[in-house]
Amino acid sequence: MSIERYLLVGAGGHGRVVLDALQSCEPQINVCVADESDSRIGKRLQGLTVERFDPTVNRTAQRFHVSIGRNDVRARMFEELKACGGLPSTIIHPSATIARDVAIADGTFVAARAIIAPAATVGEGVIVNHGAIVDHECEIRSHCHVAPAATLAGNVRLGLRVFIGAGANILPGITIGDDATIGAGAVVTVDVPPGTTYAGVPARKIR
Repeated sequence: MSIERYLLVGAGGHGRVVLDALQSCEPQINVCVADESDSRIGKRLQGLTVERFDPTVNRTAQRFHVSIGRNDVRARMFEELKACGGLPSTIIHPSATIARDVAIADGTFVAARAIIAPAATVGEGVIVNHGAIVDHECEIRSHCHVAPAATLAGNVRLGLRVFIGAGANILPGITIGDDATIGAGAVVTVDVPPGTTYAGVPARKIR
């Protein structure tokens, strides 16, 4: 049994997925699952009792991962834990395919069957979800979420905290600004300004 206590923050559906991947990678790991939602405290997640999240308690030099799908919440908790001395940890499912020269920053999650191609870069706290494709030379900045089966074609640029919906397709060379949202199934053919929402085929601004 591992002596180290690993902190996994987030006990919702995404937390369940991340915990499964973590235990697949490190079967003997000693995991503490925490959440800030009163409705989840004390409940069980895959055999573990959910504790209350407090970034100031016993977090110094402890590995952690924030397993929350919502970008702004994940980013907030990530920075709180780093400020308390926590060590963000990347989790990559064993069935993901990662090219040898990909650069992945700390605290990122790469789910089962995801693909990240050569010369791509991925920032802190990113989610590359089930079956998502990040093609060659893409740049994903911190705290983005590329949802299941979404595809970033070559040389796509995502700003901070971008959400790419399930099954969306971003064409080569597109840039998507900070805090933008792309709807599920959208096909993005033009650059997307920061803070906007695009949806449809081809994608158009809806908000």
